[in-house]
Amino acid sequence: MSTVSPLGAYLPGRSALHRLRPGAKLLGLFAFATTVVALRGTVTTALLLGIAVLLALLAGLRGRDFWRVTRGFALIAIPLFAFQAWQNGWERGFEVVGDLFALILAASAVTASTAVDDMLDTVAWALQPLRPLGVDPERVAFAFSLVIRAIPSILEVAQETRAAARARGLDHSLRARVVPLVLRSVAHAQLTGEAMTARGIGDDDTEGAGNHDGDGREPPTT
Repeated sequence: MSTVSPLGAYLPGRSALHRLRPGAKLLGLFAFATTVVALRGTVTTALLLGIAVLLALLAGLRGRDFWRVTRGFALIAIPLFAFQAWQNGWERGFEVVGDLFALILAASAVTASTAVDDMLDTVAWALQPLRPLGVDPERVAFAFSLVIRAIPSILEVAQETRAAARARGLDHSLRARVVPLVLRSVAHAQLTGEAMTARGIGDDDTEGAGNHDGDGREPPTT
């Protein structure tokens, strides 16, 4: 059973991709993306797309999981290919869509073979050299985790908003979709902040500030 992750579906396994360290996978993904952007041509695109498919299969993306990634991209790929083919020919359309799909599959392979906590630990480790500059790696990783865990909630809100608009016969009304989505997303962020405050998270600065008056002097003792 896969564990739903905002970065993708983490699929536990024993493949070589699963055993690879998260940092190495992120560097490999960066190198792959650089290659996709740098190289041109339909043959190169087909080759890179084939490599990305193999990586996705190696990570365990099959059946419903593979279809989930493909279906989400198809909503963008079909109009994008049509536009590029109309403007620059089908070769250019295949190149643009194929390159994007290769990047999505490669990124999905990384997230499917890497647990979110391991990814965040890698981010915190990579930021350690910046600690002398005032960067708190743990706090940055915590911020990443908040963003990552908020994505599924926002996606769920977007689906509910779209369903509500459709039920009212406002399928094509941008306002009926965007306004409730923005308001509910802001409310979700406020509730998250209140929950963090209630648990004493992020109060380091406010506690220090609370020990002084407005003029910077210590408050009088009684």
